Amino acid sequence: MDLRKLKTLIDLVAESGIAELEVTEGEDRVRIAKFSPAPAAPTSSTTVMAAPAPASAAAAAPVPAPEPVPTGHVVKSPMVGTFYRSPSPGAAAFVELGQAVKPGDTLCIIEAMKLLNEIEAEVGGVVKEILVENGQPVEYGQPLFVID
Repeated sequence: MDLRKLKTLIDLVAESGIAELEVTEGEDRVRIAKFSPAPAAPTSSTTVMAAPAPASAAAAAPVPAPEPVPTGHVVKSPMVGTFYRSPSPGAAAFVELGQAVKPGDTLCIIEAMKLLNEIEAEVGGVVKEILVENGQPVEYGQPLFVID
């Protein structure tokens, strides 16, 4: 199954009300589940299920430390879509870590429903952190950049 078909299927799941989609094409089989912690990947016909952990083991598990709150201006995603750092696959990224930006500079593109939406800097400063990987799906309100 080619990458364009997979992207179309992922977009279909993301934009619709369905929670899960499974497609079989010849020997290839893909299962895409919304809000799944693991990326969508071809699966084999064998499914392995883990036994539930005893309650005492769950109580003894260490509590993960909360993520540090970034300092500076956080640029958040204004929509659900796919994050792209550059205008095309072979092009240079709009911004790099440590680059100075001014209000109105394009930081990235978010593709939503086949439309490319440029996300611009709201404030001037230096790009301190890039919080999303290229090609990764993003949610509304998800932090994308930290500008200090």
